[in-house]
Amino acid sequence: MAAATTGEETHAPLISNRLLTRLTIGVAALAALTVAISLGGRLMGERIALAGHTESTDLLDIIVGQDHVRLPANTIRFEEQRRIGRAERIDLYLTWPEMAGYSNAERLRFNDAGRPESLVFLNLSQSTMSKDMSGRLGPIYSQLFDERSEPGPAGLVLRRLKGNSAYGDEVFFTGTLPDGGDYAVRCMMPADEKQSTSADCQRDIHIGRDLSVLYRFSSRLLPQWQAIEARMRDYLGRALVEDGRVPTTRAR
Repeated sequence: MAAATTGEETHAPLISNRLLTRLTIGVAALAALTVAISLGGRLMGERIALAGHTESTDLLDIIVGQDHVRLPANTIRFEEQRRIGRAERIDLYLTWPEMAGYSNAERLRFNDAGRPESLVFLNLSQSTMSKDMSGRLGPIYSQLFDERSEPGPAGLVLRRLKGNSAYGDEVFFTGTLPDGGDYAVRCMMPADEKQSTSADCQRDIHIGRDLSVLYRFSSRLLPQWQAIEARMRDYLGRALVEDGRVPTTRAR
């Protein structure tokens, strides 16, 4: 006969201690995963928002040819160029007219193609020609101009090119610098000002020992050509380091 049951009989728990432990570990792991995804997403979002830009103002000492320049990291356009040492070229971008590098506060100016007049672009490399654009004006470019000339903005003269020149639809604007020297800039003028880009006009200058600087700007800024020239030379003059020595430590 089966033994009779009593009110004092013990019952097995519906949820064992082992199952409770497993559930607790699972909940903790899920919470940790949620935190990790949140932090990772935030970091990834910040990286995507930067899109190759940096807010770092660490100064980088770079040698280009025979010249030593010291530049804030946030003025250098491409991440792979933000390193100390020798480089064949450096690409810069700066706000206009402040001549400042990237910052989160000004990110719209760096990312908005509809405001090309808010940035200027520079390319630094070792000179490959003995004369810069102003020096080439008389012996080279003037031979390519046709007889037509038109008044340009802020005292400039628009010069069109002969049909057989290699410059296509480009035009030149020429003028006189405050020191009496020649000024020349090449432009591809948009049919509509709304189609202007940050590379409508370009000019190259020589500075330092052997540094060629090609700078580009929107045709909307042509009325400010004298200010652009002066600020470019001032900015680059301050970036040049005369001793030519490069630190051995990397910037952070």
